[in-house]
Amino acid sequence: MKKILSLVLVLSMILALLSGCGANKAEIALITDKGNIDDKSFNQGSWEGVVEFAKKNNISHKYYKPEDATDVAYLAAIDLAIAGGAKVIVTPGFLFEVPIYEAQTRYPDIKFILLDGAPRTADYSDFTTKDNVASIMYSEEESGYLAGYAAVKDGMTKLGFMGGMAVPAVQAFGYGYLQGAEDAAKDLGLADGAISVTYHYTGDFAETDTNKATAKTMYQEGSEVIFACGGSVGKSVMAAAQEAGRKVIGVDVDQRYDSETVITSATKGLAASVIQVLESIYLTNSWSKFGGKTTYFSAENDGVGLPTVVIGDDNADAFDRFSKFNKAEYDTVFARLVDGSVDPIRTIDIEDPNGYATSEELTDGLNLVKVSVTTR
Repeated sequence: MKKILSLVLVLSMILALLSGCGANKAEIALITDKGNIDDKSFNQGSWEGVVEFAKKNNISHKYYKPEDATDVAYLAAIDLAIAGGAKVIVTPGFLFEVPIYEAQTRYPDIKFILLDGAPRTADYSDFTTKDNVASIMYSEEESGYLAGYAAVKDGMTKLGFMGGMAVPAVQAFGYGYLQGAEDAAKDLGLADGAISVTYHYTGDFAETDTNKATAKTMYQEGSEVIFACGGSVGKSVMAAAQEAGRKVIGVDVDQRYDSETVITSATKGLAASVIQVLESIYLTNSWSKFGGKTTYFSAENDGVGLPTVVIGDDNADAFDRFSKFNKAEYDTVFARLVDGSVDPIRTIDIEDPNGYATSEELTDGLNLVKVSVTTR
């Protein structure tokens, strides 16, 4: 009976997807997570890469939105995409780690591009990336570094960090942020301890009254800007910043379009990475460069950065929400990441099994002198 009910559930999801997406064939397919392709986040950035490459090379493409944000629903969407002619499937985000673990064996002739994740079992007992999967990760510590550097070079001395759950990507963003602030303070010749940072993990990725209240308190305590690094946590921080007349640093994609409080964003080159992997399949016959392994995209290959253009306005200045920091200064510090003269630390030793570092662990692990960090 359970097998029958599961089959009925999968069939109902497929029918719902068919009714929502039409029945036209597509060779490249993107499966959205629980968001939409206009979410100004992972789905949108990834889809823009698919569209740019597919249109340029005249390849059929479409996206599928699962009925629910579950492993069963994601697999049903993958099944549907393949039934619809997909030979390459792009899945944006770590929520696809378990579905792709199963799909890579079920469909050995299909190529999967898994962004920000690696195939694994639900209980984390096995991580296996087969030859038909490209696991793409990002050097979040570099993007966070640029954000922290920019904030301090702009004249801010009281910073905040609000991460979601203490997963590796969020940790890396935060560690980079602290190191960027440290180096900017050194470049400015500031005294030891001149920069103070309030460092906090919310434990979720949600827009909640609690998260807004936390951000409000941090602003009241003096934070001039908060790096909001936790999905929808950012909406809570932006709301608090709007009321407090303070600033926000966005994450993953350029969030300046979400709120005037966002001065910049620590971004991942989602579109650029999708295009590079698709090129390896269709143009350069170099899939082996990505297939069966995890590849990190960094400043060196346009995988991370701060926004340098304003969408829809070629004459606009993407740094116009800073007081002092500008494109020339950005290019200088970005070049240091590219040539390796600056190499931010990505991981540190933490005693807490949940990943919450103490002030001492952050200070010692990241070699902080100019930056004084307080956890809450």
